[in-house]
Amino acid sequence: MKIVIYGLTITSSWGNGHATTYRSLARALAAQGHKIHFIEKDVEWYRNNRDLPEPPFCTVQFYDEWHSSSKTLLQSSKDADVIVIGSYFSDAVMLTQELLARDCGPLLFYDIDTPVTLSRLRKARKTEYLEAESIPLYDAYLSFTGGPSLRALEEEFGSPYAVPLYCSVDVNTYKPTETREAFRCDLSYLGTYSKDRQPKLMKLLGGAADQMFNRKFLVAGAQYPEDTVWAPNIGRIIHVSPPEHPAFYSSSRFTLNLTRDDMVAAGYSPSVRLFEASACGAAILSDKWMGMEQFLLPGEEVLLPDDAYDIKSILNGMSDQERINIGRRARERILTEHSAEHRAQEFEAIVEHVSQKRPSRDASITSAKEEMQKAGFTAASSS
Repeated sequence: MKIVIYGLTITSSWGNGHATTYRSLARALAAQGHKIHFIEKDVEWYRNNRDLPEPPFCTVQFYDEWHSSSKTLLQSSKDADVIVIGSYFSDAVMLTQELLARDCGPLLFYDIDTPVTLSRLRKARKTEYLEAESIPLYDAYLSFTGGPSLRALEEEFGSPYAVPLYCSVDVNTYKPTETREAFRCDLSYLGTYSKDRQPKLMKLLGGAADQMFNRKFLVAGAQYPEDTVWAPNIGRIIHVSPPEHPAFYSSSRFTLNLTRDDMVAAGYSPSVRLFEASACGAAILSDKWMGMEQFLLPGEEVLLPDDAYDIKSILNGMSDQERINIGRRARERILTEHSAEHRAQEFEAIVEHVSQKRPSRDASITSAKEEMQKAGFTAASSS
């Protein structure tokens, strides 16, 4: 297949979790013989921090502004076997209208931020990248989040097919490796600053550091406020590039996984970091959320401390062998169920399903296009 993906970014992993997700999926799909064409807006932040400017497994097309580039971009989609529009793609709303007007498809929406999206849709019926009225027009809604959110997408917002396509991990890249002195610590955390994660980070890792001056802690990630007060035994690294992630996780005795509030509330929302750390054999301490056992078994493959005192007890009381066993079991679970190859197979099955169902959706799509035309939209309106 020729697969065209319009996404936030695949070339820069700075300050986002989208890039590594797209990379692992695109690489696995390319290995199956598919041709991947990725389109992203040439945003200054990502342009200045590109750690994979020319992915070997797909072609990348950049553009500056939609109105001056739409003809060229849409031409790239003309002969596509399937088109994917990702959350936080800057011009997703206009792009969706253009593709529907031109009968391009199957058209899939890939939401890497489902709980955030649902929260905003319930408040305002739209986000900067998705309008509620467009959801029934996508042949499928691929979601980073499973569980009740899928039912909400179908029953509340009319998706004809809401299906999980969780993040995954490239197991050829993410695996146990030699430790590095710069990353050695008792407890690490890798993640971009997030306002709603920060209190948990300071409570758990920060609280443990305050109690354990003889232990070394490490926080890696960009965009943390300059006035953040870190304990003396908490090291800071601004950015760890994806090729260095395996060494980062392999060098930590334990690593911490934290989840944004919307994801916790929705449940069934594993982060890509959870899978990547597991694939490296890391012993993970995580916050709690509904559905965790669907991905890692608490107490056996992941540990769920309530507070800094629990973390202190784990760091001081758990033997190295027990810690290693937890990481080993987590790695086995991820390799069995959540590799990029698994996601590529799931993606292929989704495309086959919607392709078979697509003829029966022609009437509803035609009706929707008529409504769009009544509203004054035509395919040439933004060309």
